[in-house]
Amino acid sequence: MSASKRVLIVDDEAPIREMIAVALEMAGYECSEADNAQDAHAQIVDNKPDMVLLDWMMPGTSGIEFARRLRKDEVTADIPIIMLTAKTDEDNKIKGLETGVDDYITKPFSPRELVARLKAVLRRTTPKGVEEPVTVDGLTLDPVSHRVTADSQPLELGPTEFRLLQFFMTHPDRAYSRSQLLDMVWGGNVYVEERTVDVHIRRLRKALGERHDYLVQTVRGTGYRFSAQVA
Repeated sequence: MSASKRVLIVDDEAPIREMIAVALEMAGYECSEADNAQDAHAQIVDNKPDMVLLDWMMPGTSGIEFARRLRKDEVTADIPIIMLTAKTDEDNKIKGLETGVDDYITKPFSPRELVARLKAVLRRTTPKGVEEPVTVDGLTLDPVSHRVTADSQPLELGPTEFRLLQFFMTHPDRAYSRSQLLDMVWGGNVYVEERTVDVHIRRLRKALGERHDYLVQTVRGTGYRFSAQVA
């Protein structure tokens, strides 16, 4: 596997979280844990896991309410969710799938079954362009090797400029405000001033050089857009 996928395990029972974490870490995943929805939400916004394993029955906010909340918010809407449930009745499965949960696994389950389900969901939900190189007008970004080339010549980019460019290249032709870019690229709980976005946009344009800096366009009164079409 390329860079290990990060999985957040949300369950109020520590022994279950531990069992899952051991199984997933052996399979090459990075795990973090939360025992309630509030803590889980903070971790999702900060660390942007690739997948959330969510227990159906939790004190306070139930798994299903929490899943609904994640799906409503643009920043977390696309995170794959697998629901862990002790209930085998069909009603709950239907309720969960209507909420937009990607898959379901009924306790007790074997670690092998869990890992197989996880892989299948990640394969299905990895947006195109997250693992595959993206090219726009001779500018190519390879997310796996973390390299950017312009007409086959390597470019030097800092980590933030790389993430910014990756976001832009996979979301072209749409204007984003500075605060949207902060949420999408920096993560919503990080305290960064909006001016910081301008600084990194400047650095990114400089790194792209005269041939490609036109791709990062300023949209007056809104923010920025990445587009090969000259306004």
